[in-house]
Formats: sequence, structure tokens, C-alpha cells
Amino acid sequence: MKGIVLAGGLGTRLRPITHTGPKQLVPVANKPVIQYAIEDLRDAGITDIGVILGNLGRDDIQSFLGDGSEFGVEITYIVQGNPLGLAHTVGCAEEFVEEDDFVVYLGDNIHNNGVTDLVESFKTGDYVAGIALQEVENPGQFGIAETDGSDNVTRLVEKPDNPASDHALVGIYVLSPAVFDAIETIEPSWRGELEITDAMQELLDKGLAVDSHVIEGWWKDTGKPEDILKANRLVLDGRPGSLNGTVDENADVRGHVDLHETATIEGRAVVRGPVSIAADTVVEAGTYVGPYTSVGPETRLSSVQLENSVIVGESEISSDGKIVDSLVGRAATVTSASGLLPEGRRLVIGEQSNLKL
Repeated sequence: MKGIVLAGGLGTRLRPITHTGPKQLVPVANKPVIQYAIEDLRDAGITDIGVILGNLGRDDIQSFLGDGSEFGVEITYIVQGNPLGLAHTVGCAEEFVEEDDFVVYLGDNIHNNGVTDLVESFKTGDYVAGIALQEVENPGQFGIAETDGSDNVTRLVEKPDNPASDHALVGIYVLSPAVFDAIETIEPSWRGELEITDAMQELLDKGLAVDSHVIEGWWKDTGKPEDILKANRLVLDGRPGSLNGTVDENADVRGHVDLHETATIEGRAVVRGPVSIAADTVVEAGTYVGPYTSVGPETRLSSVQLENSVIVGESEISSDGKIVDSLVGRAATVTSASGLLPEGRRLVIGEQSNLKL
């Protein structure tokens, strides 16, 4: 069985972060989102992986993943170009897949229980496809599956106006090569895209069996800043922490803190876990780092109160105020205004930003 990781798309909901890099490399708990997908496939015994690239961030993704050997896999890159829908993306992998079954994993999704159970469920029957499902509160925003009493899928609908089920497709599919013929027969949806749900419905209409597996635990699509923060909290909650770096005896560090061996927490700094602090980062005296915060590499924190935030890295944050619920892009500088200035906030904000002051 092979793996396909989707790493295209424009990441419009994560702008301005994605103006300068792909959404799949935005870190959650100091690990790029796409790495979770690669490791989940590897842990399920799938090591031959195709990564499908779009027009944005190709070089960055290839530079990070390389040939895959660092992660215990072998990676082949497949260029899609302009995103024309999930089914079109899957179709781009036909030459790589050949006659093998394969797992499709959206590269901006994170699951805490991996894909092993879904793969094993698919293998138990004579299925042409298998889908991962999870119960959601807002099914009209997802692809929805209707199933019979044996967990066989009977119908798939993409973002229905009147959902007949609350079981949403969560971005992981097991597919056989039969799906490629189905993709050739479908037309673009009302969104102007080739939908994978339409291709799988084509398989169902031919009387072929599609398996479903309801995943346990949590799943997160990291398409928006608030989703990144939520995923960061969920991942940090599951980490025990490890103080491998330098902690001054006068620092106050409590809870689960994952401190890189080259990172430093200076005296009179306060850190409350769960927190992740990456390589070559310095938390200076007088700084407070609160729960559910990830601080990326080569960052310096000075006299700031920081909580429930993700700092991508290579940044300097020396504001004398409190920063909460924030996503700060790479190489950012956040400082306090000084001098005789009128009261107010001074901002440099990227295109399509969303502020709450």
C-alpha cells in the first residue's frame, strides 16, 4: 500500500502567514503540520509516499521533507499545479500509484490516533475505498457520509444544505485504483471543483463497496489561525514535556514544558506548561510564558506575557504587554512603543489580516 499526502492549495484562510510560505509548514507544537501526516503513514507501515505539490511553496516543502529518509520513508514528488479539486489532485497520482491500493491524507489535517485502524478496517473486506469519519456539530460544512448498519457507505454528499447524517469525512481516504476511472466520469461541482465525494459516489452507484471507520479522539483541519491554536493546545495536552535545555535556578518552571537542549530559560522568568520551546530560543528574565504556547526556534522573548499562542520562529518579542491567542509569523518583531507618543496601538498588518484589539 502507498501513501499520498496533499500539499497543494493556496492557504487563503491563513493569510498573511501563507503569503510567504505554504500552510503545510506552519508549526503545531513546533512541528510542521505535514510532518504529522508523514509520520502517521509511516506508523501504519506505509513508507512509499507521494507528496502532491501545488504552485505555492513547492521549494519550501521539498527542502523540509527531502527524500523522506529523515522520517523513515521514501518520498516521490508529484506536481499538480493549480488546485482543481480533491478528485483532480488524487488523479494526478495515478502514475505513481500504479496497481496499488493507497491512503490519501490531507497535508493540513492532524489526527491524534493516526491511520492504522482505518487501513486495517479496509483490509477486512472486499472494498474499493474506505473513509475516515467523525461526528461533527456542523455537518453542512463538510462532506457527509450516510451508512448502513454494517458501516458500509450508502451515500456521500459534499456540504449538503440539509445533512442526513452528522458523520463528516475528515481528510483521510483509503482508495483502490478503481477510483481513477470514477474520476474520469465526474463533472465539476457547483464550487467548480472535481469532488472526491462525487468520484466515490460513482463507485457506490456501480454497486461497489465503500468502508467507513469512525475515528476516536480528536481531528483538526488547520486551515485557519484559530484552528492552528486549537490543534496546538490538543497536541501539547498529550505531551509529557522534557527539560533538556538550560533552566536558571531562579526561574519558575512548572507543568509539562518541552525545552530543546539549546534553549534557555533565564532567572526570574516564569513558564507554565504545557509549553514547547524550540532550539536556540531564549526566555529572558521578567518574561512569562503561559500554558498552550509554542515558541519556534531562534526566538528571543523579553519582558512579555505570552499565552495560548504560536510563535513560528526567528522572532524578537519584547512587548511590555500581554499577548494571547495569537499566531505570529516567522521573523516577526513585536516591541513596545517608546517616547512621547499619543496613546494608541501601532500596527503593521499584512493583507487579509483579522484583528481583535
